[in-house]
Amino acid sequence: MTFRSLFLTTALLLGAAQASLAASVEVTVVDRDGKPAPNAVVVVVATGSGAPSAPREVTISQQNMRFQPLVSLVAVGAKARFVNNDAWEHHVRSSAAGATQFGTEGGFELRLEGKLEGKPARTADAVFDKAGAVLLGCHLHSSMRGYVYVTDSPWAAVTGADGKATIEVPPGPATIKVWHPDQLADIAPQQTTVTSAPLKATMQLSVVPRGRRI
Repeated sequence: MTFRSLFLTTALLLGAAQASLAASVEVTVVDRDGKPAPNAVVVVVATGSGAPSAPREVTISQQNMRFQPLVSLVAVGAKARFVNNDAWEHHVRSSAAGATQFGTEGGFELRLEGKLEGKPARTADAVFDKAGAVLLGCHLHSSMRGYVYVTDSPWAAVTGADGKATIEVPPGPATIKVWHPDQLADIAPQQTTVTSAPLKATMQLSVVPRGRRI
């Protein structure tokens, strides 16, 4: 066995060993009133390394005058394909989330013609190469809002309707952070230690998220 083969084999074994030691971390995010908060991004900063849990390719639809899903989680460098399933024209414009209005610099702007009956939906692609939260909107329909959270952490997930996100994290010191589109001021991160046993944590927002237009 060559030195290079031995090195690769050792690295794979170490990675497998570390993965086998990973523990389940369940984070419940609740709103100001203690109710489950869906669409919150949970990011864990931990020691060690791991395969990215966030996808490198996602599809975001414009349908019924909404971005679907409302919040998409992607890894740095991921590609998003935007699909217009409405019969009328839409745009996609991006800006840093949390801004009071869309910026004129940076980001991107795309145009998507309406879907013709019996024809494939129009699509356009964009790449997210910088970590952080991105706000999506439409020039023609100001009520449309969507979000992309770009993470450089291997350990991240979006909460479901029950406000929960479960992530496999290696043992050691860890910091749990939470982002939500309606939470303009960051909430304090939670310090913890991951062991071999499952860990449960609760994070509370200081706001009650707005209901999404149907």
